[in-house]
Amino acid sequence: MSRHSRLQRQVLGLYRELLRAARGKPGAEARVRAEFRERSRLPRGDVQRIEYLYRRGRRQLEQLRCGHTTALGYFVSREDPGPQPATRSKELPTDTDQRAATDPGHNLPP
Repeated sequence: MSRHSRLQRQVLGLYRELLRAARGKPGAEARVRAEFRERSRLPRGDVQRIEYLYRRGRRQLEQLRCGHTTALGYFVSREDPGPQPATRSKELPTDTDQRAATDPGHNLPP
């Protein structure tokens, strides 16, 4: 069996810490597992990206450990969709969408 590199050991440790911190928070444990499963497909040679994701995970761990945190949310970008929430079936309308629906001149240029 080959030994893990220092970075691999750090990532595995972060994974364990995140799972421990996620206990008792709705959806957090599943989110941690899904995120790590998705990121496991990164090439081993992409060290900069792995280090970036490791640092981001450390910040998320600190937030999760905070006593005020009750759940774990995240943003989705077009370039990197990441794991999708399983319970949300449709987007909620925004205030702008509601105004556009009630005010036909809302989107007209000045």
